[in-house]
Amino acid sequence: MTVKQLRAFLAVAQTLSFTQACERLHLSQPALSLAIKGLEETLGGALLIRSTRSVRLTPEGETLLPLAKRLLADWDNAEELLRQRFTLQLGRVALAAMPSIACNRLPHALRVFRERFPRVNVTVHDVINEQVIDMVRHRQVELGIAFEPETCEGIDFLPLFDDTFVAVLPPDSPLAKAAAVDWNALLDHDFITLQRPSMVRILMEQALTRRGTELPVAFESHQLATVGRMVASGLGVSAVPALCHEQMRELGARCVPLHEPSIRRTVGVVLSAGQELSTAARALHEVLQTTLCEAAP
Repeated sequence: MTVKQLRAFLAVAQTLSFTQACERLHLSQPALSLAIKGLEETLGGALLIRSTRSVRLTPEGETLLPLAKRLLADWDNAEELLRQRFTLQLGRVALAAMPSIACNRLPHALRVFRERFPRVNVTVHDVINEQVIDMVRHRQVELGIAFEPETCEGIDFLPLFDDTFVAVLPPDSPLAKAAAVDWNALLDHDFITLQRPSMVRILMEQALTRRGTELPVAFESHQLATVGRMVASGLGVSAVPALCHEQMRELGARCVPLHEPSIRRTVGVVLSAGQELSTAARALHEVLQTTLCEAAP
């Protein structure tokens, strides 16, 4: 059966008139008759009994009528649904982002996306850096935002901007008034950081190990907000990516440039290698490229 044949049958069955069916479908009588004949040949028997005065359904035609209605309704609904998704009148996209992005730069990007495409739903997975990459690699999400990985096996990494770590200090600390702080001065105080396997923690440990220094940890937490609040209350100091500056300030802490060593890492969009993005995911990717790069520190 074809959709054209079913539409022809339904029009005749509902109007019981070939003339009215032709007007409804904008078809000629021969074209309509040919569509009905083709459907009957496909199914193996007559569906309509046509005389010079009337048209009526055979028992098989009566059986087909409700099925044809349902099939054509499903077809039309599927067609409309896909049209809406392709034109971004409707859709869904899943995104994974490391916490330093999810809590800071991402909300603005999502607001821009929502203003442009208000009927597209976005699911955000706020997970650590390695989980972002794993979720993209296993196609649990279409897009990820993370630090550049050591290996890009199974994924594509599209750079957005470079981020540098800054020192996070209590507001009353003498170091908070400095133009910049080095690691030696920072590590003279109790250090607060994220728990492993946070990439923020790993990057700091790697940088300090290269200069022969260990990272002495007094307090650790799973959440950046907790780290910021601990620092603001005077429990110690910390270091975070510069993109967290506004979040740390809102929590009551102060951020100062950090050097010797300077820790810098590229932030970008992670895609599954070879995967064709949905229309909604492509649109979100474009918004992320513009908004996150514009907001880069």
